[in-house]
Amino acid sequence: MKITDIRIDVINYELPALDSALLPTHATPEVKRGVLRVFTDAGIEGNCFIGAFWFSAEPQFSEILKVIKPELIGREPFDREWLWDRLQFLTTRLSLWETSWAPVDVALWDIAGKFAGLPIYKLLGAKREEVPAYASYYFTHPCSQGYVGEGEQAVSQGFSAYKIHPGKLNEKETIKTVAAVRNSLGDHISLMFDPNCGYDFRRALCVGGALDDHRYHWFEDPVRHNDLNAISELSRRLRTPISMTDQSAAQFFDSADYIRQQAVRIVRGTALRLGITGLWKLCALAEGFGLNCEIGTAGNALLNAANLHVAHSVRNCDYYEHLMPVAQHDFGLTSYPSPDERGRIRAPDFPGLGFQLDWDWIKHHKVATLS
Repeated sequence: MKITDIRIDVINYELPALDSALLPTHATPEVKRGVLRVFTDAGIEGNCFIGAFWFSAEPQFSEILKVIKPELIGREPFDREWLWDRLQFLTTRLSLWETSWAPVDVALWDIAGKFAGLPIYKLLGAKREEVPAYASYYFTHPCSQGYVGEGEQAVSQGFSAYKIHPGKLNEKETIKTVAAVRNSLGDHISLMFDPNCGYDFRRALCVGGALDDHRYHWFEDPVRHNDLNAISELSRRLRTPISMTDQSAAQFFDSADYIRQQAVRIVRGTALRLGITGLWKLCALAEGFGLNCEIGTAGNALLNAANLHVAHSVRNCDYYEHLMPVAQHDFGLTSYPSPDERGRIRAPDFPGLGFQLDWDWIKHHKVATLS
């Protein structure tokens, strides 16, 4: 079986209206995304969506078609390790972004699963049939009560874990929020805290002390991802595990460096940057050192499905991140992977990524086909 063509259907659509006062400043009402289509001479098509709701997908279109497509035409779609090995050359010599390579890798896995008649997590090696999800919201709030209400809503929906994004809360209000959410939700709910690399060391240490006092599950991206000294010192001083990093452009190799330096207890990865191949490798690397690899949201429905397959195939990922409202990144599928009333997401049953594309919706919103 050989790859015969790669095309991108460009779609344009408007996001549902949300309370703009609670959204990050980079939120946009209209987005342009891509449906990646990898064709083979066996009639099997691999798919992935291109783009996340917080950045433009258009630069990825060009990179996929100009840089990656010539590498793959005529090759077998099973040559994923060959493509992973080529990634260093493509990124350093041809300035390819990993966010352009990743959806191609996912589409190749989709082909492999469809060819085998199995969901991808079965090809990776199934560990479990369902994975617990934590509620993670795109909103930020001006005071603690907003987060208390958000957490209570998540628990009422069945979630047993909730993550706070504090946004621009000042230090006093942040510490108040840490305590108020714990007191409201109780000790049986796992809590996470993620300031998106927004603190300096002193503030991270102060807030981390409050997380220790209130038994938080992890402290995610407290400082810049490249501030290794601060990361290491926070891990040494705090009981709450430091979890890094969603923001590194070289997620696999930076995580390897954190492990080498014994700087963290949890590394983070996502199919948005690593595809399935790199994300599974990162989980295996972390497992060898007795660490968890927690998987961050990937920004669109099929990349999140890729996250889900990896989470079902490894033992060292506690939770799947379910970012809400899902309307921000749910497009182009007949159904979005969602938790049940117990806050758990079952593994897909169908071959490949296991979710049906809504071709009628895609056709209605398509503005161009690139090849």
